[in-house]
Amino acid sequence: MTEQTLYDAVGGEPTFRRLVGDFYRRVRNDPVLRPLYPEDQLEAAEQRLLLFLVQYWGGPTTYSQTRGHPRLRRRHMPFRIGAAERDAWLANMRAALDGIGLAPEYEQPVWDHLERAAYLMQNVADDAVR
Repeated sequence: MTEQTLYDAVGGEPTFRRLVGDFYRRVRNDPVLRPLYPEDQLEAAEQRLLLFLVQYWGGPTTYSQTRGHPRLRRRHMPFRIGAAERDAWLANMRAALDGIGLAPEYEQPVWDHLERAAYLMQNVADDAVR
C-alpha cells in the first residue's frame, strides 16, 4: 500500500493553484515585491511556482520535466533578495496560506518549507545598503 502524499491529502492541484494564485494577487500590489517581477514575467513566475510546489509535495513532475533541476538559489541570484524582500514574500505567502485553510497537520510542514526556502533565497546581507 502506498502512502498518501501531502499533495493528495490537501486536494491536489486545485489547492496549490489557489495558494499560488492568491500569493501572486498579493505580489501585484506589494511595493517591495512587485518591482522584482517584470510585467511580462508575472504569469510565467506564477506557473513556475505552482509547478514547483505541486511536484515538491508529491504531485506530477511537470516542473522537472520542463525546467530540469530546480536550482532555486541559482535561479534567484539575478534578483536582489534582502531581508525586506524575504519578509514581504513570507508575509504574502503566510496570508495566502492562511486563506486556503489547510488542516494544521498539513499547514505546518508547508509553512516550514516555505519559510526555509525564503531564507535560502536571500542573497543580500541584512545590513546591505539599498
